[in-house]
Amino acid sequence: MISDRVRFALIWTALVGVLAVPIAAAATSPLLAWRDPIYILAGFAGIVGMALLLVQPLLIGGLLPGLSGPPGRRVHRWIGGILVAAVLIHVGALWITSPPDVVDALLLVSPTPFSVWGVIAMWAVFAAALLAALRKRLRLRPRRWRLGHAALAVVTVLGTVAHALLIDGTMETLSKVMLCVLVLAATGKIVAGLKV
Repeated sequence: MISDRVRFALIWTALVGVLAVPIAAAATSPLLAWRDPIYILAGFAGIVGMALLLVQPLLIGGLLPGLSGPPGRRVHRWIGGILVAAVLIHVGALWITSPPDVVDALLLVSPTPFSVWGVIAMWAVFAAALLAALRKRLRLRPRRWRLGHAALAVVTVLGTVAHALLIDGTMETLSKVMLCVLVLAATGKIVAGLKV
């Protein structure tokens, strides 16, 4: 039987590896050679945001050793804020590189399907964060709040996964697909377990 210390180390090592591989693979992409620094920043903000989507359900489900219960929920809130910041950096940096493309995406008239999915995910993550920030003021019953927040999280994940899979960019295909599958699996497991 595995000791708690070994289990702790294995889980955290696996998580760090799963998060680091897509980022490292993207950092070695030959497509970066012809990109401006602001465009590279936009891309990596998106990749980091995608990685954080894996961490969020693991935190709320208490699946990360040392971060279950109230500490896990606190870190979940912090990661949520970092996720919103990553989305803002992603969109803001893309705006600097090509305002017309971002306007088309925000108006849902972009000819590229991945843009539409990205915008859907962006508004869902903003709404989820706003719902979390206004939780006490809205005075929603816990079950209703959980249902709303979980529904927005699911839309965020589905939109982000579709957005990422449709882009042929700096993310290496195999590690991108692996990360997407893990994000979907973790979100599905936690949402099903919450019985919302």
